[in-house]
Amino acid sequence: MGGESRVARGEKSLDLAGRVRPSLASFEPYDPAFAPCRVNLSANENTHEMPAEYAGALRAALAATPLNRYPDPMANALRDALAERHGVSRGNIVVGNGGDEVLFNLLMAFGGPGRTLVTCPPDFSEYALFAQMTETPHVAVPRDAEDFSVDADALVAAASDAALVILTSPNNPTGDLLDHAVLRRLLDETDALVLVDEAYVEFAPEGTSVVGLVAAEPRLVVLRTLSKAFGLAGVRAGYLVADPSVVDVLGAVRQIYSVDVLAQAAALAAVTHRGALAPVVADVVSERERLSAGLSALPGVRTWPSAGNFVLVRVAGAHRVWERLRDEHSVLVRDFSSAPGLEGCLRISVGTREENDVLLDALATLLREEA
Repeated sequence: MGGESRVARGEKSLDLAGRVRPSLASFEPYDPAFAPCRVNLSANENTHEMPAEYAGALRAALAATPLNRYPDPMANALRDALAERHGVSRGNIVVGNGGDEVLFNLLMAFGGPGRTLVTCPPDFSEYALFAQMTETPHVAVPRDAEDFSVDADALVAAASDAALVILTSPNNPTGDLLDHAVLRRLLDETDALVLVDEAYVEFAPEGTSVVGLVAAEPRLVVLRTLSKAFGLAGVRAGYLVADPSVVDVLGAVRQIYSVDVLAQAAALAAVTHRGALAPVVADVVSERERLSAGLSALPGVRTWPSAGNFVLVRVAGAHRVWERLRDEHSVLVRDFSSAPGLEGCLRISVGTREENDVLLDALATLLREEA
């Protein structure tokens, strides 16, 4: 029996080709190309050791959290702490299972057929992916090929009849910041909801964030996350700061209980003890500048200024370099060399001093051998 085929046994096969929604037929499982390695600088995680006060608060919060009860559906204690952080009210905050969930919910609620999304690639690939999932028409306004700046006139024109615009500051994977004048034009000259994704803003200069504008601009939505500066990528906790009317809609369409009790407890402890993270963030910024300088000094390597916890580089034979870093030096970075607008580019997360030195030494060795 074990050697018989399904057909021989009379079993029916399930043909899903005609059952999957046409807009999703080409989708494949998410694959970030992770691989076991000595140094992983591929996912923009915060690899620094957390201060004892901060780590202790998280452990205590998790240990004190019962698992036999459902979580607060809206994570109200966490919303209150986040509202206090940003000087807004609970009604301005909606929490999700990572920034990805709140991004998806925003497109599900305000996108869809006939409701256009405008983005400025190269940027976070999930924007276009979620647009396709929700059958939202997507218009891309490409960034400048040389410095990745946004064409303000083209963006405003594309957004003139759009439902949504998403911009990122600092932008992933290029590292540049949103010009506040561009945001001002979008808010003044269009009727679109404008999301500014600030997942990496803690690493940017003071004054970068636009979250302080939300109270006066009901069409402005700001995304934040605890995955990066807060070192909680594994927890999956993100949130939006928005007008209460937007929050109410997102609260109505979100998956119930999507932020579990452990995530809420860890996130609340992290936000409450955020002051302890200041030295960690400062060290990441310092290491970013040192890493960038070290990369720029290597022959044939181009870097761009970055306000995030990563550096974008262009190097000849980028995909081969990526493979050799992984296979011969056990160092993993992110390969963007085949992405439109990022030909020949690798994105390197800022690690600890030791991790960054391993990367620099390995890359220097490879470039000498490839020359």
